[in-house]
Amino acid sequence: MLFNSFVFAIFFPLVFCFYWLLPFRAQNIFLLIASYIFYGYWDWRFLSLIAISTTVDYIAGINIDREHSRDDAGSMRRKKAWLAASVCTNLGILGFFKYFDFFIESFAGVLDAMHIPVDPLYLNVILPVGISFYTFQTMSYTIDVYRGKMTSTRRFFDFALYVAFFPQLVAGPIERARSLLPRILNCRTFNRSQFFEGLHLILLGLFKKVYVADNLGPLVDRVFMAANPTSFEVLFGGWAFAFQVYCDFSGYSDIARGCAKCLGIELMINFNHPYAAINPVERWRRWHISLSSWLRDYLYISLGGNRKGTLKTYRNLGLTMLLGGLWHGAAWNFVLWGAWEGLLLIGHRLLQPVFEAVTIFRRFVPDIIRRAFKILLLFQLVCFGLTIFRSQSVAHMWQLLGILFDAGGGVDHSLLKSLVQFVLPLTLFEALQYAVSRDEWARIERIPGYIRSVAYAILLYLFAFHAASAQSFIYFQF
Repeated sequence: MLFNSFVFAIFFPLVFCFYWLLPFRAQNIFLLIASYIFYGYWDWRFLSLIAISTTVDYIAGINIDREHSRDDAGSMRRKKAWLAASVCTNLGILGFFKYFDFFIESFAGVLDAMHIPVDPLYLNVILPVGISFYTFQTMSYTIDVYRGKMTSTRRFFDFALYVAFFPQLVAGPIERARSLLPRILNCRTFNRSQFFEGLHLILLGLFKKVYVADNLGPLVDRVFMAANPTSFEVLFGGWAFAFQVYCDFSGYSDIARGCAKCLGIELMINFNHPYAAINPVERWRRWHISLSSWLRDYLYISLGGNRKGTLKTYRNLGLTMLLGGLWHGAAWNFVLWGAWEGLLLIGHRLLQPVFEAVTIFRRFVPDIIRRAFKILLLFQLVCFGLTIFRSQSVAHMWQLLGILFDAGGGVDHSLLKSLVQFVLPLTLFEALQYAVSRDEWARIERIPGYIRSVAYAILLYLFAFHAASAQSFIYFQF
């Protein structure tokens, strides 16, 4: 069920109305049923995977917690066994459905290069929607219980709701149990300000998705599916895809947060103006925050973080971003995109002494100009990586990169005009939002009502009369 579909436009108001008519305990049961209906609308058979993951992690969490209170010689071994059961179940499900054919194809390619005949067995299984998100979410629960950062919950249906909560089930944010579970376990009351903030986020998310992302989609496809694009078209394609994927994904997160707020549940901010970042580290603190913090806390730090010397820090950064790239999809271009992002992070660390050495020039160049230069430079480096990300294969990636640096071909002004048409309103709105980012909603509420009404009317007009046809969200395939 898509957020930008007619079905969801009926589904959510019905859920909202019935939800607030029920007492607290019945609210959670009702939300769980609604969440399973929401997910089962795609394919009810994949509900079994959520049920398996939920049951295994619920039982593992309770048993790990029980071992914390024991002081015998085998308690640590049993805790590790339960944690291994949780991690192996989740990664096993994810690996089978998402990566089995990819690894078989890669292995067959290696054997073929060695002139060893092989007849690979492909399963051609359908990728369950949202599997990358909810498997990471459930794993974080058992890992946090194992690390002693939270206690396990004994309420199975409440835990099941934490796993399957429909606003963020399919594409995040990837919520930590120690943040979201208390909001599920505690009684909620209707809050007028929270409700209107939720509507604000839903409207903003729909504007990003249906006006910006879905209108840019055909333009991006036109470039990346062309047989022989020009260098300008490849450059433009990278810019357009940067805004498309941002508006598509942050739009989903805004709608998810908005729907949750209407139901009295707060979700974490997943995007915080990432294209205003001035270095790769800051960007990953602003882009897909729930995933980047997950990779940091459960992978980078587990590998040793920056505690074991410079070289191992670079190794840990590289491995983390490689696996982060692979998380996005079972293809080598995603792995190479992760490698590029890792190189940006490592390069930023390596060049820190150089950046500090040139601070003498600050007195000659105003701060706003230096910041603008850093933002534009980083944006272009990000777009270069996104060209790798969006390519259809490794061969296609090399073709696009070769064309990009060839600097041949003419300029198609119609492409640039379309980019300005769809991105300029977004940029103006983002700039305004960035200016009031601290305690954003409280500041928005202080804006005179007639000004807010005009702004919302413009957004409604743009996505009601200039929106593209409804398209699936990009991150559903991840």
